[in-house]
Amino acid sequence: MDTHTHPLGLSTTELARSIGLAPDSIRVHLCRRGSYFGLVPDRLPNGRLLWPADSLERLKAKAEAMPPRPVPSRKAAGGE
Repeated sequence: MDTHTHPLGLSTTELARSIGLAPDSIRVHLCRRGSYFGLVPDRLPNGRLLWPADSLERLKAKAEAMPPRPVPSRKAAGGE
């Protein structure tokens, strides 16, 4: 388990825990898209990922810049 804190960045587990996700969710997103919402980790010699130290700030800034998602109406969802 990659729970060791590195002074230059975050482990996948630390990043996931900070944003309320499972580490595998981040790994799958990275594998499928080549980044996690614009974040690209360094791969350490032992194969683990080291995410940039400012990852949380960058994700927060990206989330704040996104327009709010509309709430679906009950009619559109098949309700009455």
